[in-house]
Amino acid sequence: MERPQILITGAARRIGAVLARAFAGAGWHVVVHVHRLSDEARAFTASLPSAELVACDLLDGDAALAMIEQLAGKFDDWRMLVNCAAVFVPDSAEAIDPAVFAEAITVNAETPTRMAQAYLARARSPEGRRVIQFLDQKLLNPNPDFFSYTMAKHAFSASVRMLAMAHAGSPDRIYGLAPGAMLASFDQQPEEHEVSGRMNLLGRLTEPQELADAALWLAQGWLASGETLYVDSGQHLLSQSRDVLYLARQ
Repeated sequence: MERPQILITGAARRIGAVLARAFAGAGWHVVVHVHRLSDEARAFTASLPSAELVACDLLDGDAALAMIEQLAGKFDDWRMLVNCAAVFVPDSAEAIDPAVFAEAITVNAETPTRMAQAYLARARSPEGRRVIQFLDQKLLNPNPDFFSYTMAKHAFSASVRMLAMAHAGSPDRIYGLAPGAMLASFDQQPEEHEVSGRMNLLGRLTEPQELADAALWLAQGWLASGETLYVDSGQHLLSQSRDVLYLARQ
C-alpha cells in the first residue's frame, strides 16, 4: 500500500467524519473506527477513496488494544493515530454520577491513552509516527457543567506532554488538538448553536474543516512534540461560567 495509513476513532460521524474525508482527500488510507457496525458507517467508508471499517467499544480497553495490535501487524506505514471519539454526558459539580464518570474516564482518557501507548510501541512508519489526542478548550476555560467529561479531558491532556517526553529524541510527535463550540452538542437545537457557536473572541462560527486542516498540518510534524493547538476562535481565552449550551439559553 503506497498511501500512509491513519486510524481515526469515531470517524463515521460529526468531526471524526470531517477528519476522515480530509485525510482521504489528501491521499491517506483511512481506518474508520466506529463503536458498532451500521449500514451508515459502511456507506460512509465506501464513499472514501481508500478506507476500511473497524468496530470496537472503547469501554473495552483490551479489545481496543487488540485492534491496535492487528492494525500494527498489517500496515507498513501507519503514520498517524487520531483519538477523536468521546462521550459527552451531563453531570454536575454538586455530585459526580459514578456511572457517568466511569464511562467518561474510560472512553475519554484511559482507553485512548492505552491505544496511543500501544501504537507507539508497535506501529511502523519510516516517516515517524504521529498521535493526536482530541481535547477541549475547557482545559483553559473550565466550567462546572459536564463535570465528569471535563475531568476526563483534563486527565487525557496530561498524556500529551508525558508521552512526548517519553519519546523525546525520536521522529515521533504527540499532539493535543482542542476544539471549542463547533457543532450542535447534546440536545442543542440548530438555532441555539447559532448563538452558542459565536461565543468566542471573534464572534464567529468555527468550522470543523478548520480542525481537519490543523490535523493535516500536525501530520507533517513541524510543531514541537507535546504541544496543544486550540482551534476555537479564541474561546479558550474567555472565562465562561457555564457551558455555552446553557449560556445560549439564558
